[in-house]
Amino acid sequence: MNKPIRNLGIACLVMFLALLVNINYVQFVEADSLNAKNGNKRVINEEFSRDRGSILVDGKPIAESVKSKDEYKYQRKYPEGGLYAPITGYFSYVFGRSGLENSENRVLSGSDDRLFVNRVVDLLSNKQPKGGSVEVTIDPLAQKTAADGLEALGKGTKGAVAAINPKTGAILAMVSQPSYNPNSLASHDFAKVQKTWQRLTTDDDQPMLNRTTQQTLPPGSTFKLVTAAAALENGVVDDIDDKVKAGARLSFGGGITYTLPNENGGNCGGDRITFEQALNVSCNVAFGALALKVGQKDLAAQAAKFGFGTDPLSGLPMNPSRFTSADTTLEQPQLAQSGIGQYEVAATPLQMAMVAGAIANDGNVMKPYIVDTVRAPNLRVLDKTQPQRHSEAVSPTTARKLREMMVSTVKVGTATSAQIPGIEVGAKTGTAQSTADRPPYAWFVSYAKDGDDEVAVAVLVESSNTARSEIAGGRLAGPIAKSVMEAVLGK
Repeated sequence: MNKPIRNLGIACLVMFLALLVNINYVQFVEADSLNAKNGNKRVINEEFSRDRGSILVDGKPIAESVKSKDEYKYQRKYPEGGLYAPITGYFSYVFGRSGLENSENRVLSGSDDRLFVNRVVDLLSNKQPKGGSVEVTIDPLAQKTAADGLEALGKGTKGAVAAINPKTGAILAMVSQPSYNPNSLASHDFAKVQKTWQRLTTDDDQPMLNRTTQQTLPPGSTFKLVTAAAALENGVVDDIDDKVKAGARLSFGGGITYTLPNENGGNCGGDRITFEQALNVSCNVAFGALALKVGQKDLAAQAAKFGFGTDPLSGLPMNPSRFTSADTTLEQPQLAQSGIGQYEVAATPLQMAMVAGAIANDGNVMKPYIVDTVRAPNLRVLDKTQPQRHSEAVSPTTARKLREMMVSTVKVGTATSAQIPGIEVGAKTGTAQSTADRPPYAWFVSYAKDGDDEVAVAVLVESSNTARSEIAGGRLAGPIAKSVMEAVLGK
């Protein structure tokens, strides 16, 4: 054999081996990622021909597949429309998946490795693979109550409600207003789906945004719980009866002309008041001064212990809450403003529910979760979420003192709208300032205990038709939080 022919043969052999390696790499190494990729039409066509598993709340489907009379054999349906859209997301031929439809897709579509035996049985019996089911942690009455509360504020309301079980981290309610109807994106009329997508994604109200986990806004005075925790943990204040600075305005000296006032110009009851009274009346001067004494480093560390700066939720997108931007050194006025939940402080409703939950749970922050149980088509349990501690935010002693202050705030302070006869309820209100051309944000965070039953709730009213002078956390968000707590506790 002459040299040119030999070289050609070697080149062909090398190319054949390279092709063989590439085919094996694509089929085995990249198979899962390619199958999971949104927009893979071959996979989508196959999935649309399957009996996709259901997403369940209390045993009832909030997402299910029903037989259709077209080429795709099955149509995805969402019986409750937009009520659970922030949780289920959508399953669309055109735009792929979101929410649990995306994160739990392998189980729902039947392609999960744990369903291998089921797929073999289906293959031998000449049946299409069937998906498993996903049961979520939501309390249906609490979910409906939260949605009704936001809707009652009138057309155009934007807001969110997050409720969790403080002992476990199980999410009991997750409502975002406005929402959208995922049925319109799951339709097999692809022209209508395109139009719906265009409308939803260009809407200034962002109906597809999950405001409970993705919207970070100034938490206002609800953040004073974090500042109070830092003051107790760092020995700035020893007990709730200790006297702290108050008065009408906080000055900073050093030639700084800015002063931090209280809401409505009051003096909180005097120049020196108890720590408990400072929380009762939500005294800006007191908590601004406490933030200065605690210091930026320790206040930021306390926020981090409650979960700020982390994304502990699996299965759904969540934006981390923040105390301040990285590598920022706060000036005294900025630190004082941060201590009352302003300046660069921004939090999601779920994060603020975690703060209240930790205080109710002796200082332990539980990792929030939305998926309770995953089952095979034959109802065999594939996975059940076990509660996990995310962090220890404060000591049990500090948690007890914070609860006493929150309970007092419900009894005689700014949070009286959350009172439930015979039930231990603790709460903190917040009215966070935004820009000069828009109204404040109304916040309310609370917990309730009735024997072994507990719930922590955070309500954010981002905007509503309420007159600006009437916007306050206790007035707008408090009644919603109360009704959700009552729903969970069965009151």
